[in-house]
Amino acid sequence: MDTKKIESLVYQLLEAIGEDPNREGLLETPKRVAHMMHEMYAGIQYSNADIAKMHGKTFPVDTNQMVVVKDITCFSNCEHHMALMYNMNISIGYMPKGGVIGLSKIPRIAELCCKRLQLQEKIGEDIAEVISLATGSDDVIVHITACHSCMSARGVKSTDSKTTTLTTKGIFNEDAMIQRFMMLKA
Repeated sequence: MDTKKIESLVYQLLEAIGEDPNREGLLETPKRVAHMMHEMYAGIQYSNADIAKMHGKTFPVDTNQMVVVKDITCFSNCEHHMALMYNMNISIGYMPKGGVIGLSKIPRIAELCCKRLQLQEKIGEDIAEVISLATGSDDVIVHITACHSCMSARGVKSTDSKTTTLTTKGIFNEDAMIQRFMMLKA
């Protein structure tokens, strides 16, 4: 990520909106914004396969129990307005195929998939793909509910609306498995 270029562009942006980038409160803003963007978009530099490789250490387990990690809190930015997707609640489930990944890896995967310019629908697909690659299981489900500032802070200004998506793969394409997951997720 070119943080020096980001600093220069933020300086120009401040000028373009009529601000004085040299005034006391804004002197360090370009540097702070560049640092923030480096953190917020850390997932851009990794493919889904890279993320799976980073977090895909499995532990052998002979089980047919569904693994669910719920209430993962993340944020992202939509690719249309670079607007914040916030109060994002993600629940992820999978059926192990001879092994499981460490539970802490699941929120880490979600977070890296979110740290990209994204659509909520694509976040769910990316998380499902990474979990599938990391675990070797084709049976994955991802439920996401989020608020979108492109709807709440601008445009329609619908401050209470939430968007929910459900990504399903393998056995989770069956209604009974979706219902079973949703009961555990609640």
